[in-house]
Amino acid sequence: MLVLAGSLSPAYAQVRPTPTDTTKKYENPGGIPALVKAPWYKSKVFRAVAIPAVLLTYGAITAQGNAGINQSAREFTQKQFRPVSSGFDNTLIIAPYFELAAVAIAGVESRDDRINTLLIIAKGEAIMLASTYAVKYLSGETRPNGSDALSFPSGHTAQAFLAASIVHTEFRDKSQWYGVGAYTIATSVAALRMINDKHWQSDVVAGAGFGILSAHLAYLSHRNRWGRKPIGRDVGMSPAYFGNGTPGMTISWRPSH
Repeated sequence: MLVLAGSLSPAYAQVRPTPTDTTKKYENPGGIPALVKAPWYKSKVFRAVAIPAVLLTYGAITAQGNAGINQSAREFTQKQFRPVSSGFDNTLIIAPYFELAAVAIAGVESRDDRINTLLIIAKGEAIMLASTYAVKYLSGETRPNGSDALSFPSGHTAQAFLAASIVHTEFRDKSQWYGVGAYTIATSVAALRMINDKHWQSDVVAGAGFGILSAHLAYLSHRNRWGRKPIGRDVGMSPAYFGNGTPGMTISWRPSH
């Protein structure tokens, strides 16, 4: 019996559990992996300002009046195109909003409900108008046709790209083609401003930057939609023309019962 017990004791020693360290067992009881902070270039702020910053920087660097690339771009445009009615580009600047209204009327659900979309539009318009006109008066850039010194940046282009950026943001989860159509309209406005000799190429590039940046800042600063029940699906928007031919938008509301 003693010999058998002695022969079993080494086996017992091999299966004996080793003491475990329990000092850190309460640090992560659920075993949830720690969140890894996203790189700075993937942050919302960087993605919001990256493209507008490039456009604004380029526009500012090339804003030299009738010199450099501005001069060559103007000469090329005047040789290839004839001026068109200024009423055309005056109407096109809000055409992306008409697209937004038409798609909403067709029943395509946007990213935000209609009340919050209108709030974002109002905020984006305020940011765009304040920034572009402040820079216009500070820069004092003379237009190509010499009509005034409010050339830089292009307000028409800024307006068109603001509207296009909002359309893209609201419907990009449904289809990227909504944004493609809106940005095509905005680019056409920029081209028309150069064709009509109202702006230099630096003006329209910077205007696009101001428009896109204004839309992105409006979304970044908007908080009404977070954690709230969607509202405003019973609000309708439709394009309209007023007595003097001025384009606009009508808003209707049918309260749900």
